[in-house]
Amino acid sequence: MVTYQDKPWLKRYDPDVPHSLAPYPDHPLQYFLERAAATRGNAPAIITAAHLPLVGYVASEVSYSELNSSVDALAAALLDLGLKKEDRVALIMPNCAQFVMAFYATLKAGGVVVAVNPTFPPAKMAEQLLDSGATVAITLTLFYEAVKSIQSQTKVQHVIATNIKEYLPPVARTLFTLAKEKKEGHRIVKRSEDHWLQDLLSHYAGRRPAVEVQGDDIAIFQYTGGTTGIPKAAMSSHKALVANTLQCQAWLARKDVDERFLAAIPLFHVFGMVAVMSFAVSLGAAMIMVPNPRDITDVVAKIDRYRPTLFMGVPALFNAINNHPGVVAGKYDLSSIYACISGSAPLPPATKRRFEELSGGVLLEGFGMSEAPTASHVNPLKGENRTGSIGLPLPDMEVRIVDLDDGITDVPVGEVGELIMHGPQLMRGYHGMPTETANALREDAEGKKWLYTGDIARMDEDGYFYIVDRKKDMALIGGFNVYPRMVEDVLMEHPAVQEVGVAAIPHPDPAKVGQEALKAWIVLKPGQTVTEEELIAFASQKLAPYEVPKRFAFVNELPRTTVGKILRRELARMEMEAREQQAQQIQ
Repeated sequence: MVTYQDKPWLKRYDPDVPHSLAPYPDHPLQYFLERAAATRGNAPAIITAAHLPLVGYVASEVSYSELNSSVDALAAALLDLGLKKEDRVALIMPNCAQFVMAFYATLKAGGVVVAVNPTFPPAKMAEQLLDSGATVAITLTLFYEAVKSIQSQTKVQHVIATNIKEYLPPVARTLFTLAKEKKEGHRIVKRSEDHWLQDLLSHYAGRRPAVEVQGDDIAIFQYTGGTTGIPKAAMSSHKALVANTLQCQAWLARKDVDERFLAAIPLFHVFGMVAVMSFAVSLGAAMIMVPNPRDITDVVAKIDRYRPTLFMGVPALFNAINNHPGVVAGKYDLSSIYACISGSAPLPPATKRRFEELSGGVLLEGFGMSEAPTASHVNPLKGENRTGSIGLPLPDMEVRIVDLDDGITDVPVGEVGELIMHGPQLMRGYHGMPTETANALREDAEGKKWLYTGDIARMDEDGYFYIVDRKKDMALIGGFNVYPRMVEDVLMEHPAVQEVGVAAIPHPDPAKVGQEALKAWIVLKPGQTVTEEELIAFASQKLAPYEVPKRFAFVNELPRTTVGKILRRELARMEMEAREQQAQQIQ
């Protein structure tokens, strides 16, 4: 009989993927940058492109040698500003050259990166800055006023500002200054106490930081939990990030190939931070910057023009590409794509099939967490991809499915339980939250720490894992457990449906107070129509009666996090708001 201790997944590894990468190096994460600068100094590290009317796309490049020199200068500047080892530095930027520079400069100065979603409202931004204790904030000018409005509520002593135009191609920079800078809010009047990034780079050019950073030092505070509860800062060491970078390398990297990464997933999210930025830097590969992944025309045009080979994304992004009118019409060539990993949310089988048809590449579903930054499971690149599976555990991962009630007993293979895992990339814990840390990281009788993911999952006989749903998202319908993700996958197969979100709502029938009902929120493809009755009939072909939603809402878009996770909590809120409005109209 197969057990989790047998690691049946190892038999399904691609032939060139080692079962173990141990021992893992003890060097800090910036070692990869220094190595790339030494061995591939002239190779492009960052490609920044802009579209100009009547001209098309123009681009500028930052080489690895230039990037490393700028990182050294900024790190030296941070130290002169008084940054001490393990002080936190907040980065408030979308994907751009400056984010990469600020990230590695913070690490070289011995600091800890706190990557903040720049689109957060000021109040939420202030919460993370205060909780993290950040003393320095490096921000794009577009978000400068928001930072200044909350600075007094935080411990931030120094603000460093940078304009998006600084790394645009010269002609694009000129046109941006003339046409967009003031109109779109990029032009600021810097306060006298603050600093311009470019002034610091110029003043400290040629300087190197004299700080010893080791593998066990903390590298990042990555906030997580925003979809299910109070955000928590997962603290991860350099060694954990190095380990996950090497795991990604072992799974996907090709020998003697100059890979190009499409940097569309936000770098302020751990998925982009590790599986794009750190992975690319470890290979000395180019990153093609996409500051706004919601601009799907820009995304597909950059694939067509700059020919990326690796593309990490989320299901909502791949689905949007599939349905882009220009892609459907064959206007854009996606054939440079060799492999993609889809994470952060379940990948509908229909989305995977269509993207692979359009690109000719392989779209692999994977799984990861901010607490194990970032990947823990991925489908094999050359081997079998099983529909609905998050794939196989990466090298050196130990994974089990345990009883939902006692959290200790392994359930039989094939049955559902909570996914727990142990590996070299696990976080150190949550900043300032010992109780939450103890709940998430638990030691077994042998003293081994296991991360309790909160995900309901199962493993098949061959070691492929399947996420059934989040424990907190599971619905109880008529006494049966129902998993919204499974219902969403079925409804996504309908030809009229572009996106779908399913959530449990309080049952609207007064006779069933305290019970739950299922509701589906549907985004239709352009020009398509479908009735609730047709959707019910379609879903009934593949789902049990209690799994079929009987209530639907047709919406223009679904509430999602920045990396594409459906906010089911927000769907439930929308339902209650709609009921209140309906009650008021009746009155």
